[in-house]
Amino acid sequence: MARKRYKYSFTKKKHTKDGIISSILALASFLLFAGACICSMVLRGKGGLYLGAMGILAMGLSIYGFLLGLKSFSEENRNFLYSKTGSVANGILTVIWLTMFLIGIG
Repeated sequence: MARKRYKYSFTKKKHTKDGIISSILALASFLLFAGACICSMVLRGKGGLYLGAMGILAMGLSIYGFLLGLKSFSEENRNFLYSKTGSVANGILTVIWLTMFLIGIG
């Protein structure tokens, strides 16, 4: 009696385009956060309008990246690695930026 052999086929799935963009936006927001922290330390907390505008821009990037990452989960037969990475990173960065914004107001 012959044993039945199972054949498995592993296909390479493409990454989601919106997931890749979401991860890039997370990286951009993180780099703006690091730059804002360095500038604030060098200027001894007197960054003013420019650092505030950079913070608002970076918070907007992270919110948009988070929404884009969540939207990318609707694509079928794709690899969701960048979607997961971008969504989580942008979610964390959004919370950090929101916290920094509220500390600045208070």
